[in-house]
Amino acid sequence: MTEQIKNPVKITETILRDAHQSLIATRMTTQHMLPILEKMDQVGYHAVECWGGATFDASLRFLKEDPWDRLRNLRDGFKNTKLQMLLRGQNLLGYRHYADDVVEYFVQKSIANGIDIIRIFDALNDIRNLECAVKAANKEKGHAQIAIAYTLGDAYTTEYYVNMARKIEDLGASSICIKDMAGLLLPYEATTLVSALKSAVNIPINVHTHYTSGVGSMTYLKAVEAGCDIVDTAISPFALGTSQPATEVMVETFKGTPYDTGFDQQLLAEIADYFRPIRDESLDTGLLNPKVMGVNIKTLLYQVPGGMLSNLISQLKDQKAEDKYYEVLQEIPRVRKDFGEPPLVTPSSQIVGTQAVLNVLAGERYKMVTKETKALLSGEYGQTVKPFNQEVQKKVIGDKKPITCRPADLIESELKKIEAEISDWKEQDEDVLSYALFPQVTMDFFRYRQAQRTKVDVTEADTVNQSYPV
Repeated sequence: MTEQIKNPVKITETILRDAHQSLIATRMTTQHMLPILEKMDQVGYHAVECWGGATFDASLRFLKEDPWDRLRNLRDGFKNTKLQMLLRGQNLLGYRHYADDVVEYFVQKSIANGIDIIRIFDALNDIRNLECAVKAANKEKGHAQIAIAYTLGDAYTTEYYVNMARKIEDLGASSICIKDMAGLLLPYEATTLVSALKSAVNIPINVHTHYTSGVGSMTYLKAVEAGCDIVDTAISPFALGTSQPATEVMVETFKGTPYDTGFDQQLLAEIADYFRPIRDESLDTGLLNPKVMGVNIKTLLYQVPGGMLSNLISQLKDQKAEDKYYEVLQEIPRVRKDFGEPPLVTPSSQIVGTQAVLNVLAGERYKMVTKETKALLSGEYGQTVKPFNQEVQKKVIGDKKPITCRPADLIESELKKIEAEISDWKEQDEDVLSYALFPQVTMDFFRYRQAQRTKVDVTEADTVNQSYPV
C-alpha cells in the first residue's frame, strides 16, 4: 500500500481577535492576553490573528487602551509565531474610504510595529478598493492575503469566485482567503469551491468560517480534503456559536491523517484552561449573550455574520426593542437586496443591519436613513455585484449623481492636514493614524491618556494639610 503524502493543514488561531470580537463584542483586554502568549507561541500555529477588525476601535473607545501599544506587546510576546491582522481595504479599520497616503502609512506602520500577514478585504468585493493596501504591504515586505467575502445569491457562482481569485493573484497577493463571515459555506460546496480555486491559482488558499449555522467543522474537513492550505480556528472556550470551529477539535480530527497538524493537545488544553475563566466572567456579566452561542440555521436565510448578531442584539437592547429581533432578521435580506446584494461584512453588515433596525422601528421603510446608507447608495463604497433598487436609491439620495470611479480617486491626500490637527496631542507617529480613523474617539482617548499621566499619586498626598505635592 502506498504511503499517503503528508500535507499538514496550517492553523491560524483567532482567539485574540475574531473569536472575542464575535462573542464578547471585542472586549478582551491586552492584560487578558499577555500572560498566555508564551504558551501560545509554543503551539506551532501558522499565525495568530490578533489585531485589526474591530479591536482597534474597541481598544480606544471602550477599553481606553492604545491599540499600537497592544500590537507592540503582542509582538514582544510572540517570538516564533507570525502575527496577522484584518484590514478592510480602503476603509482600513474605519467606516469610510481614506486617501491613499493614509492607507499606505497605516500599512507601513502596522508592519513596522509587528504585523506579518495582512488579510485585506473589501465589503463589496470591489477589487479596486484592495489595490492600494496590497501594493503597500508588498512594498513593506509583508504578506498580503486578500480575502474574498463569501456570500450567496444569483451573482455569486463558482465562476464568480474563480474570476475573483485570478484577479487577486494578478494583483500580487501572496495568498487568498475565502472569508465566510456568516457560516454560509456548506461542506460539499467547500469541496467544489476549494477544488476550483486550487486549479485556477498557484497561491495558498485559506478558509475562514463562523459556526453560526452549525456546519463549520464539517466545512473545514471537506475544504482541507479538497486542498485548502490553512483554516482559522478558535481555542475552545471562545469557539463555536458566532465564533470559529474549535482548534482542539480540528487538531484531533486530522490526527493520524496526511493533514495531521502535529499540535500538542496537552498544550492546547492548558491554553483553553487559561481562557475559560475569562469566558465564564463574560457570561456572569452578560457580555457573552447565550443567544450567540447556539446554532441558528436561519443564518442560511438571513446571511447575518457572527459579529453582526451580537451588535444587533445590543442595538435593540439600547432601544428597549429586543422583541423586534426576529422582525429585524427578516428585514435584513430585503434591505440587502435593495442595496445591490452586497456580502454582509463590516462595514456593509453594519450599514444593512442598522438600516433594517431603523426600518422596523420607524414602521416605514427608509423613512429614517443613516449617512452610511446614503454613502453606499451614492457609490462612495464602490460597486456592488448587482445594481441598487432604483426606487430606494431615489428616495434616499434624491437627484444626487452616484459616483462610478474608484471612490478613493476622489479623496485628496489627508495625512498632512490630520497631522496638523493633532500636533498638540501627538506622542508617537501612530497617533496620527488613530485620529485619522476615529477622530472623536481618539481625541477622548488622548485626553484620558493625558489625565492618567497627570493623576496625583495619593500615597504621596499630604493628608494632614489636605494638599498635594507640586
